[in-house]
Amino acid sequence: MILSDKKIKELLKQKELVVSPLDQSAIQPASIDCRLGSHYLSVDDTQIEDGMLSFDKEIKYRDITSDSIILPAKSFILATTQEYIKIPNGYSAFVEGRSSIGRMGLFIQNAGWVDSGFEGTITLELYNANSLPIKLTAGKRICQLVICEMDQPAESPYNGKYQGQSYSVGSRVFLDT
Repeated sequence: MILSDKKIKELLKQKELVVSPLDQSAIQPASIDCRLGSHYLSVDDTQIEDGMLSFDKEIKYRDITSDSIILPAKSFILATTQEYIKIPNGYSAFVEGRSSIGRMGLFIQNAGWVDSGFEGTITLELYNANSLPIKLTAGKRICQLVICEMDQPAESPYNGKYQGQSYSVGSRVFLDT
């Protein structure tokens, strides 16, 4: 079940759900708007062996911190939200791009669910599908966090390789067993 604004406010007040910093205007009827942070990662293609990415090798990234950045047409970058979130056990969430942003040709992706028990900033995968560059500016609303109640608390809440992240974090698929 997707949570309503009323239930989101209850969980925030009880400090079970944490979204910080949070402006009350970010709470929508069934989501919380999140803003773009100022940290980005782009694949450092000069450091990639064999000219391709691989699941079993660590990917090297260029670290970028800026209040604004230009995302060229048909290119990809990792970004982060300004908001640090903590999802309580028994709840899960997913990230959706705002439709106004999608209508510009900027696709905002988060690979799958934000698991029950996750805590940290959200790393966003941004792709400019447009034929023109797009200027990204820190502090702008970019995505929505949709929170869902699970049928019961998880036996093993998330405690994985992205737990506690506070900046954009690149793929750690090479750590998978």
